[in-house]
Amino acid sequence: MILKGKKGIIFGALNEKSIAWKAAQAAVREGAQIVLTNTAMALRFGTIDALAKECEAPVIVADATSVADLEALVDGAMEHFGGKFDFVLHSVGMSPNIRKNIPYEKINYDFMSKTFDISAISFHKLLRVLYEKDALNAEGSVLALTYIAADRAVSGYSDMADAKALLQSVTRNFGTIYGRYNGVRVNTISQSPTMTSAGEGIAGMDKMFEYADKLSPLGNADAEDCADYIVTLFSDYTRKVTMQNLYHDGGFSSMVCTPEIL
Repeated sequence: MILKGKKGIIFGALNEKSIAWKAAQAAVREGAQIVLTNTAMALRFGTIDALAKECEAPVIVADATSVADLEALVDGAMEHFGGKFDFVLHSVGMSPNIRKNIPYEKINYDFMSKTFDISAISFHKLLRVLYEKDALNAEGSVLALTYIAADRAVSGYSDMADAKALLQSVTRNFGTIYGRYNGVRVNTISQSPTMTSAGEGIAGMDKMFEYADKLSPLGNADAEDCADYIVTLFSDYTRKVTMQNLYHDGGFSSMVCTPEIL
């Protein structure tokens, strides 16, 4: 078990389709103890209580955009664990513009600000709280989930693409600080299109999923595959990997075309 003795927080588990849900199960399977967190609304509409029971994990309600909530979460986790912990997964993202089907060229800027706060600035807030409270053990690991739309234009991904680009920038900049401080790693995982509840809400996601699966030499990575990758990045086997955007997409990001698509 490659996470034996390690402890951490998992953000964003909603239901069995969630990458965060699968990551929580994989972390516990590999010997870790975890704390689960999500917003009060997500807890009402999701099924996180079942996951908490399965993983023997407490659930601490927190809005990732609220510094006060994040401080209470980190304090609660440290109290539960009896001290510092080792890893955090930030699986948080939402765009009101996408939810309301507002096209990118007509974007609502107030909504865009909310997209940035929820999907990217929340990661800076989280890292800052962890850093200021010295909550992570040396050589700990913090991960966030991103998508190739941060690097290349993807129709329909709207302001989430801009948010993911900001998320990756935060990763590099805070990674520099945290790495020098006590060796904590900060990375993003650029995952294949994945049929989570959030992913299914993006217009054309079904076609993008099929296209990516055909283009990728290994096919799309699913939520379980991503969870296994997350576990390796929480482990001691990746102590020197930081400030990276790590593609976990079956090779999609390196492809242009295939005979099947042509």
